[in-house]
Amino acid sequence: MTTSPRRLIPIRLIGEELDLPSRDSWPVARHRFDHESVWALNAAIAAGRPLLIRGEPGLGKSQLARAAAEALNVPFLCHVINGRSEPSDLLYTFDAVARLAQAQVVGSTKGVEGESVADLLRESSFVSPGMLWWAFDWESALEQHQTSGARSSVPTAPKGWKSGHGCVVLIDEIDKADSDLPNGLLESLGNLGFAVPQANQSIRLKDGLQPPLIVVTTNEERELPAPFLRRCLVLQMRFPSNEKDQLDYLGHRGRTHFPKLDQDVALEAAQQLLQDREAAIRQGLPRPGPAEFLDLLRALQELAPDPKGQFAALKEIQRFVLRKNPDEPAL
Repeated sequence: MTTSPRRLIPIRLIGEELDLPSRDSWPVARHRFDHESVWALNAAIAAGRPLLIRGEPGLGKSQLARAAAEALNVPFLCHVINGRSEPSDLLYTFDAVARLAQAQVVGSTKGVEGESVADLLRESSFVSPGMLWWAFDWESALEQHQTSGARSSVPTAPKGWKSGHGCVVLIDEIDKADSDLPNGLLESLGNLGFAVPQANQSIRLKDGLQPPLIVVTTNEERELPAPFLRRCLVLQMRFPSNEKDQLDYLGHRGRTHFPKLDQDVALEAAQQLLQDREAAIRQGLPRPGPAEFLDLLRALQELAPDPKGQFAALKEIQRFVLRKNPDEPAL
Protein backbone atom coordinates (compact mmCIF):
# COMPACT_ATOMS: atom_id res chain seq x y z
CA MET A 1 0.00 0.00 0.00
CA THR A 2 1.31 3.47 -0.87
CA THR A 3 1.98 5.70 2.09
CA SER A 4 -0.10 8.88 1.99
CA PRO A 5 1.59 12.30 2.42
CA ARG A 6 2.22 13.09 6.05
CA ARG A 7 0.33 16.00 7.56
CA LEU A 8 2.59 18.82 8.71
CA ILE A 9 2.25 21.78 11.07
CA PRO A 10 1.18 24.73 8.84
CA ILE A 11 4.06 27.19 8.38
CA ARG A 12 1.54 30.02 8.59
CA LEU A 13 1.26 29.34 12.32
CA ILE A 14 4.76 30.74 12.91
CA GLY A 15 4.34 33.79 15.11
CA GLU A 16 0.65 33.03 15.68
CA GLU A 17 -1.00 32.32 19.01
CA LEU A 18 -3.08 29.16 19.28
CA ASP A 19 -5.69 28.67 21.98
CA LEU A 20 -5.42 25.26 23.60
CA PRO A 21 -8.68 23.94 25.08
CA SER A 22 -8.65 21.70 28.12
CA ARG A 23 -7.78 18.08 27.33
CA ASP A 24 -8.00 15.40 29.99
CA SER A 25 -5.86 16.75 32.87
CA TRP A 26 -4.41 19.64 30.82
CA PRO A 27 -6.01 23.04 31.51
CA VAL A 28 -6.86 25.76 29.00
CA ALA A 29 -3.69 27.48 27.73
CA ARG A 30 -2.30 29.54 24.87
CA HIS A 31 0.75 28.79 22.73
CA ARG A 32 2.75 30.93 20.31
CA PHE A 33 4.66 28.97 17.65
CA ASP A 34 8.14 30.19 16.78
CA HIS A 35 10.07 29.57 13.57
CA GLU A 36 12.49 27.01 14.98
CA SER A 37 9.92 24.83 16.75
CA VAL A 38 7.59 24.56 13.73
CA TRP A 39 10.44 23.48 11.47
CA ALA A 40 11.71 21.02 14.09
CA LEU A 41 8.26 19.43 14.42
CA ASN A 42 7.82 19.19 10.66
CA ALA A 43 11.30 17.70 10.24
CA ALA A 44 10.45 15.00 12.80
CA ILE A 45 7.15 14.25 11.03
CA ALA A 46 8.86 14.06 7.62
CA ALA A 47 11.76 11.94 8.86
CA GLY A 48 9.55 9.65 10.91
CA ARG A 49 11.79 10.11 13.94
CA PRO A 50 11.07 11.17 17.54
CA LEU A 51 11.76 14.80 18.38
CA LEU A 52 13.78 15.19 21.58
CA ILE A 53 13.32 18.63 23.15
CA ARG A 54 16.06 19.67 25.56
CA GLY A 55 15.98 22.58 28.02
CA GLU A 56 15.33 23.71 31.55
CA PRO A 57 11.80 23.61 33.06
CA GLY A 58 9.35 26.30 32.02
CA LEU A 59 10.52 26.81 28.43
CA GLY A 60 7.35 25.27 26.98
CA LYS A 61 8.69 21.86 25.93
CA SER A 62 5.61 19.87 26.92
CA GLN A 63 3.20 22.54 25.73
CA LEU A 64 4.81 22.49 22.29
CA ALA A 65 3.74 18.86 21.89
CA ARG A 66 0.24 19.69 23.04
CA ALA A 67 0.07 22.65 20.63
CA ALA A 68 1.25 20.40 17.78
CA ALA A 69 -1.66 18.03 18.46
CA GLU A 70 -4.07 20.97 18.41
CA ALA A 71 -2.62 22.32 15.15
CA LEU A 72 -2.90 18.87 13.53
CA ASN A 73 -6.33 18.16 15.11
CA VAL A 74 -5.21 14.75 16.36
CA PRO A 75 -5.28 13.01 19.78
CA PHE A 76 -2.69 14.09 22.33
CA LEU A 77 -1.30 11.17 24.35
CA CYS A 78 0.99 11.93 27.28
CA HIS A 79 3.01 9.73 29.62
CA VAL A 80 5.05 11.42 32.36
CA ILE A 81 8.14 9.42 33.28
CA ASN A 82 9.24 8.88 36.88
CA GLY A 83 12.04 6.98 38.57
CA ARG A 84 10.02 3.73 38.60
CA SER A 85 8.91 3.85 34.96
CA GLU A 86 9.73 0.90 32.73
CA PRO A 87 9.61 0.64 28.91
CA SER A 88 6.63 -1.70 29.07
CA ASP A 89 4.57 0.99 30.84
CA LEU A 90 4.31 2.85 27.53
CA LEU A 91 3.30 -0.28 25.62
CA TYR A 92 0.83 -2.11 27.85
CA THR A 93 0.24 -3.14 31.45
CA PHE A 94 -0.46 -6.64 32.72
CA ASP A 95 -2.39 -6.65 35.99
CA ALA A 96 -0.96 -9.77 37.63
CA VAL A 97 -2.40 -8.77 41.01
CA ALA A 98 -5.96 -8.65 39.64
CA ARG A 99 -5.46 -12.04 37.97
CA LEU A 100 -4.21 -13.53 41.24
CA ALA A 101 -7.25 -12.10 43.06
CA GLN A 102 -9.52 -13.60 40.40
CA ALA A 103 -7.80 -16.97 40.83
CA GLN A 104 -8.41 -16.84 44.57
CA VAL A 105 -12.09 -16.05 44.01
CA VAL A 106 -12.42 -18.89 41.51
CA GLY A 107 -10.66 -21.25 43.91
CA SER A 108 -12.93 -20.35 46.80
CA THR A 109 -16.20 -20.55 44.82
CA LYS A 110 -15.22 -23.50 42.61
CA GLY A 111 -15.76 -21.49 39.47
CA VAL A 112 -18.66 -19.52 38.04
CA GLU A 113 -21.55 -21.18 36.28
CA GLY A 114 -21.21 -21.07 32.49
CA GLU A 115 -17.59 -19.96 32.52
CA SER A 116 -14.52 -22.15 32.63
CA VAL A 117 -11.59 -21.42 34.89
CA ALA A 118 -9.44 -20.91 31.78
CA ASP A 119 -11.82 -18.20 30.51
CA LEU A 120 -11.86 -16.40 33.84
CA LEU A 121 -8.09 -16.43 34.16
CA ARG A 122 -7.16 -15.80 30.52
CA GLU A 123 -4.10 -13.53 30.59
CA SER A 124 -5.38 -11.30 27.77
CA SER A 125 -8.27 -10.23 30.02
CA PHE A 126 -5.79 -8.52 32.33
CA VAL A 127 -3.83 -6.60 29.67
CA SER A 128 -4.53 -2.89 29.21
CA PRO A 129 -3.20 -0.95 26.20
CA GLY A 130 -0.55 1.67 26.89
CA MET A 131 0.02 4.98 25.18
CA LEU A 132 2.09 3.62 22.28
CA TRP A 133 -0.44 0.85 21.62
CA TRP A 134 -3.11 3.54 21.10
CA ALA A 135 -0.69 5.52 18.94
CA PHE A 136 0.27 2.60 16.67
CA ASP A 137 -3.09 0.80 16.36
CA TRP A 138 -6.05 2.65 17.86
CA GLU A 139 -8.63 0.07 16.78
CA SER A 140 -6.90 -2.94 18.34
CA ALA A 141 -6.22 -0.88 21.47
CA LEU A 142 -9.94 -0.17 21.74
CA GLU A 143 -10.72 -3.87 21.31
CA GLN A 144 -8.20 -4.78 24.01
CA HIS A 145 -9.61 -2.06 26.27
CA GLN A 146 -13.01 -3.74 26.00
CA THR A 147 -11.53 -7.23 26.41
CA SER A 148 -9.87 -6.19 29.67
CA GLY A 149 -13.12 -4.88 31.08
CA ALA A 150 -12.16 -1.22 30.61
CA ARG A 151 -9.39 -1.37 33.21
CA SER A 152 -7.89 1.76 31.62
CA SER A 153 -9.38 4.83 30.00
CA VAL A 154 -9.80 5.62 26.31
CA PRO A 155 -7.77 8.66 25.20
CA THR A 156 -9.74 11.70 24.07
CA ALA A 157 -9.94 12.25 20.31
CA PRO A 158 -10.81 15.63 18.79
CA LYS A 159 -13.96 16.15 16.74
CA GLY A 160 -13.59 14.99 13.16
CA TRP A 161 -10.55 12.79 13.80
CA LYS A 162 -10.56 9.24 12.45
CA SER A 163 -8.45 6.26 13.48
CA GLY A 164 -5.32 6.09 11.36
CA HIS A 165 -5.00 9.84 10.90
CA GLY A 166 -2.12 10.07 13.36
CA CYS A 167 -1.65 11.47 16.84
CA VAL A 168 0.94 13.25 18.97
CA VAL A 169 2.69 11.26 21.70
CA LEU A 170 4.49 13.08 24.52
CA ILE A 171 7.02 11.11 26.57
CA ASP A 172 7.63 13.72 29.23
CA GLU A 173 10.78 14.09 31.38
CA ILE A 174 12.51 10.96 30.12
CA ASP A 175 15.62 11.94 32.09
CA LYS A 176 13.79 10.96 35.31
CA ALA A 177 14.38 7.28 34.45
CA ASP A 178 17.69 5.47 34.10
CA SER A 179 19.12 4.53 30.70
CA ASP A 180 17.22 1.23 30.60
CA LEU A 181 14.02 3.05 29.67
CA PRO A 182 15.16 4.96 26.54
CA ASN A 183 17.24 1.98 25.45
CA GLY A 184 14.24 -0.29 25.98
CA LEU A 185 12.10 1.87 23.70
CA LEU A 186 14.52 1.85 20.74
CA GLU A 187 12.99 -1.14 18.98
CA SER A 188 9.37 -0.12 19.56
CA LEU A 189 9.93 3.46 18.39
CA GLY A 190 12.08 2.37 15.46
CA ASN A 191 9.69 -0.33 14.21
CA LEU A 192 6.47 1.44 15.24
CA GLY A 193 5.37 -1.79 16.85
CA PHE A 194 5.90 -4.35 19.61
CA ALA A 195 4.74 -7.76 20.83
CA VAL A 196 2.25 -8.45 23.62
CA PRO A 197 2.92 -12.06 24.73
CA GLN A 198 0.09 -12.18 27.29
CA ALA A 199 -2.45 -11.27 24.59
CA ASN A 200 -0.70 -13.25 21.83
CA GLN A 201 -0.63 -10.13 19.65
CA SER A 202 1.88 -8.17 17.62
CA ILE A 203 1.04 -4.48 17.47
CA ARG A 204 2.30 -2.33 14.61
CA LEU A 205 1.33 0.68 12.55
CA LYS A 206 -0.54 -0.47 9.46
CA ASP A 207 0.85 0.41 6.04
CA GLY A 208 -0.40 3.68 4.60
CA LEU A 209 -1.45 5.20 7.91
CA GLN A 210 -0.06 8.40 9.40
CA PRO A 211 2.71 7.58 11.92
CA PRO A 212 2.46 9.30 15.31
CA LEU A 213 4.56 12.36 16.01
CA ILE A 214 6.56 11.33 19.07
CA VAL A 215 7.91 14.15 21.23
CA VAL A 216 10.31 13.40 24.08
CA THR A 217 11.36 16.01 26.65
CA THR A 218 14.31 16.19 29.01
CA ASN A 219 15.22 18.71 31.72
CA GLU A 220 18.84 17.53 31.44
CA GLU A 221 18.88 15.97 34.92
CA ARG A 222 20.47 12.81 33.53
CA GLU A 223 22.50 12.10 30.39
CA LEU A 224 20.64 10.11 27.75
CA PRO A 225 22.25 7.08 26.08
CA ALA A 226 23.96 7.68 22.72
CA PRO A 227 21.93 5.03 20.78
CA PHE A 228 18.71 6.79 21.77
CA LEU A 229 20.05 10.23 20.79
CA ARG A 230 21.11 8.92 17.38
CA ARG A 231 17.53 7.95 16.62
CA CYS A 232 16.07 11.36 17.54
CA LEU A 233 15.94 14.77 15.98
CA VAL A 234 16.84 17.30 18.67
CA LEU A 235 15.39 20.74 19.39
CA GLN A 236 17.45 22.77 21.86
CA MET A 237 15.28 25.19 23.83
CA ARG A 238 17.51 27.72 25.55
CA PHE A 239 16.88 30.59 27.91
CA PRO A 240 18.51 33.69 26.35
CA SER A 241 22.01 34.56 27.54
CA ASN A 242 21.89 38.38 27.72
CA GLU A 243 19.61 40.50 29.88
CA LYS A 244 17.77 42.33 27.11
CA ASP A 245 16.83 39.12 25.33
CA GLN A 246 15.90 37.53 28.65
CA LEU A 247 13.51 40.38 29.49
CA ASP A 248 12.02 40.25 25.99
CA TYR A 249 11.56 36.49 26.27
CA LEU A 250 9.92 36.67 29.70
CA GLY A 251 7.75 39.59 28.62
CA HIS A 252 6.51 37.60 25.65
CA ARG A 253 5.75 34.57 27.82
CA GLY A 254 3.93 36.76 30.32
CA ARG A 255 1.75 38.41 27.66
CA THR A 256 0.94 35.06 26.05
CA HIS A 257 -0.13 33.33 29.25
CA PHE A 258 -1.48 36.27 31.26
CA PRO A 259 -2.63 38.97 28.81
CA LYS A 260 -4.73 40.73 31.45
CA LEU A 261 -1.85 41.15 33.91
CA ASP A 262 -0.34 44.64 34.09
CA GLN A 263 2.83 44.56 31.98
CA ASP A 264 4.78 46.85 34.34
CA VAL A 265 4.15 44.32 37.08
CA ALA A 266 5.30 41.52 34.78
CA LEU A 267 8.47 43.48 33.96
CA GLU A 268 9.23 44.02 37.65
CA ALA A 269 8.73 40.28 38.26
CA ALA A 270 11.05 39.46 35.35
CA GLN A 271 13.79 41.76 36.67
CA GLN A 272 13.53 40.18 40.11
CA LEU A 273 13.76 36.71 38.56
CA LEU A 274 16.93 37.62 36.68
CA GLN A 275 18.47 39.10 39.82
CA ASP A 276 17.77 35.99 41.88
CA ARG A 277 18.81 33.74 38.99
CA GLU A 278 22.20 35.43 38.73
CA ALA A 279 22.72 35.19 42.48
CA ALA A 280 21.94 31.45 42.42
CA ILE A 281 24.34 30.87 39.51
CA ARG A 282 27.14 32.69 41.34
CA GLN A 283 26.63 30.47 44.38
CA GLY A 284 26.39 27.28 42.32
CA LEU A 285 22.79 26.69 43.42
CA PRO A 286 19.75 25.58 41.40
CA ARG A 287 18.56 28.64 39.48
CA PRO A 288 15.00 29.90 39.11
CA GLY A 289 13.79 30.17 35.54
CA PRO A 290 10.74 30.57 33.31
CA ALA A 291 8.71 28.03 35.30
CA GLU A 292 9.05 30.09 38.48
CA PHE A 293 8.30 33.29 36.55
CA LEU A 294 4.99 31.89 35.29
CA ASP A 295 4.13 30.66 38.79
CA LEU A 296 4.76 34.16 40.11
CA LEU A 297 2.57 35.82 37.47
CA ARG A 298 -0.21 33.30 38.04
CA ALA A 299 -0.20 34.03 41.76
CA LEU A 300 -0.19 37.80 41.20
CA GLN A 301 -3.13 37.62 38.84
CA GLU A 302 -5.13 35.65 41.39
CA LEU A 303 -4.12 37.72 44.43
CA ALA A 304 -4.86 41.22 43.18
CA PRO A 305 -7.14 42.64 40.45
CA ASP A 306 -5.27 45.93 39.86
CA PRO A 307 -1.64 46.99 39.25
CA LYS A 308 -1.25 48.69 42.64
CA GLY A 309 -2.30 45.53 44.46
CA GLN A 310 -0.16 43.37 42.18
CA PHE A 311 2.96 45.44 42.90
CA ALA A 312 2.28 45.14 46.62
CA ALA A 313 1.69 41.39 46.32
CA LEU A 314 4.89 40.96 44.29
CA LYS A 315 6.94 42.43 47.10
CA GLU A 316 5.38 40.03 49.57
CA ILE A 317 5.47 36.74 47.63
CA GLN A 318 8.50 36.90 45.33
CA ARG A 319 10.77 35.25 47.90
CA PHE A 320 8.43 32.25 48.17
CA VAL A 321 8.52 31.66 44.41
CA LEU A 322 12.07 32.61 43.44
CA ARG A 323 14.23 31.75 46.44
CA LYS A 324 14.17 28.03 47.12
CA ASN A 325 17.70 27.26 48.30
CA PRO A 326 18.54 27.06 52.03
CA ASP A 327 21.72 29.13 51.71
CA GLU A 328 20.14 32.13 50.02
CA PRO A 329 19.90 35.28 52.19
CA ALA A 330 16.45 36.35 53.34
CA LEU A 331 14.96 39.53 51.93
